[in-house]
Amino acid sequence: MAKSPNTTRIQQRNRATILEAALDVFSQNGFRGSTVDQIAKAAGLSKPNLLYYYPTKDAIFKAVMSDLLDTWLDPLRAMDHDGEPLVEIQAYVARKLEMSRDFPRESRLFANEIVQGAPRLLETLSTELKELVDEKTVVIERWMDEGKLNRIHSRHLLFSIWALTQHYADFDIQVRTLMGDEDPFDAAPAFLETLYERLLTPLN
Repeated sequence: MAKSPNTTRIQQRNRATILEAALDVFSQNGFRGSTVDQIAKAAGLSKPNLLYYYPTKDAIFKAVMSDLLDTWLDPLRAMDHDGEPLVEIQAYVARKLEMSRDFPRESRLFANEIVQGAPRLLETLSTELKELVDEKTVVIERWMDEGKLNRIHSRHLLFSIWALTQHYADFDIQVRTLMGDEDPFDAAPAFLETLYERLLTPLN
């Protein structure tokens, strides 16, 4: 018998509730430190009800990461190889900073997984992410060969962008404690724009 539309909406809502709760729990505790009981409690569901939708903690984690990875790779995908080089790099930095502001839990979850050796992400890192980085570093190096950007190491450029933007999410408490009443995202965009403009503007 086909399920009623109402049942389908309930199932969709419950899945969304579970994944939202799981994102909170995983981003705070990492995969190893999280339990199905914690996720069920955060979701406001019984453990048997949660397990009806996702039979294991690993299944929940994979569902969360599946949503996250597309979001995570999109800012780099958007770098236009036909665009103005410095503008494209600056726009990428801005998108990554906006992600730290708007998706801090996702950033911390990704960082926690990497720190633990990326056991559930290694395949993605060695395929999707590496292929994307390979593609974009070719573009960046072409821009350098054409004299449109200062000559620097293209992969370390990307690493520095990740470090300088994701820091605001991964070390949020430290940043906000040291900034006091000032919102760190008020001045960060201009600071990073100046930093990369000075780093990448050709010296001629």
